[in-house]
Amino acid sequence: MNIEQIASEVLKLSPHDRAMLAETLWESLEPPYLVAPELSDDEAVALAKRRDSEIENGEVEPLSHTQLMLRLRNAG
Repeated sequence: MNIEQIASEVLKLSPHDRAMLAETLWESLEPPYLVAPELSDDEAVALAKRRDSEIENGEVEPLSHTQLMLRLRNAG
C-alpha cells in the first residue's frame, strides 16, 4: 500500500480516530531535540539569507507547499 492509498483510507476515519492516529505517528518519530542539528544556528541563518537572496535575484524559483509535496510524493 502506498502513501496515497493509506491517506485515502485514513481520511475515512472519524476526526477523533484521525487525531489519535496522528498522535501515534507523531510520537513514533524521534524527538527533534535529540537529533544533532546538521547546521549551527549561524550556518542556518546564513543559508536562509543566501536562499532569500537567490529568490529575490531570480536565480531560483520558489516552490509552493503543494508543489513541494507533489515532488516529494513522486520521488518516492
